[in-house]
Amino acid sequence: MRMSQDKTQMPGPNQAPPGRREAMPLTNRHFVKGTPIQPPFPADTRTALFGLGCFWGAERCFWELPGVYSTAVGYAAGYTPNPTYQEVCSGLTGHNEVVLVVFAPRDIGFEALLRRFWEAHDPTQAMRQGNDVGTQYRSGIYVADDEQATAARASAERYQAALTRAGRGIITTEILPAPAFYYAEDYHQQYLAKNPGGYCGHGGCGVAYPTPDAGRQG
Repeated sequence: MRMSQDKTQMPGPNQAPPGRREAMPLTNRHFVKGTPIQPPFPADTRTALFGLGCFWGAERCFWELPGVYSTAVGYAAGYTPNPTYQEVCSGLTGHNEVVLVVFAPRDIGFEALLRRFWEAHDPTQAMRQGNDVGTQYRSGIYVADDEQATAARASAERYQAALTRAGRGIITTEILPAPAFYYAEDYHQQYLAKNPGGYCGHGGCGVAYPTPDAGRQG
């Protein structure tokens, strides 16, 4: 139970459930793309990890992009190993609901993924996304290497400038080295493809992301 834990405050590690050694059993096949959702992935692909609110709608934002090989939803940036959805919803694991994106750089760049990330949610809402309130809905980019870290930080500065011009608030997105990723339960994977009428709270905040070459000639 959550007890008196504030849904918008990160818990301490001593509050977290112990979790388990066993990973979540999964059907290792993307419901839309037919590709594996667990490694090993093709050698010419890379991975990216994003948190932008409820992972049902967040995952669809990425699987529909050309060049994305596969996607999966899960939990990251918390304490409890292999948590269940119920444990994450308690607010005590510290995990964020995240999307693992497997992409082919020859077909789509990390910059295009960042653009979709920023435009698909409101990154100024700390510990919430719309009506979804809690630490599991926080905005986050979890970078795989220095190249992604540099690009993510630059993109945040670029989008903050656009938000400021539009009279919007300050970005609350955390940009951290990619932590352990734990797959969510099978029924969460590609949820909106399996349940077309399912809940999706992703509409963005109406501010376009300025690409790095915006304003240049040619």
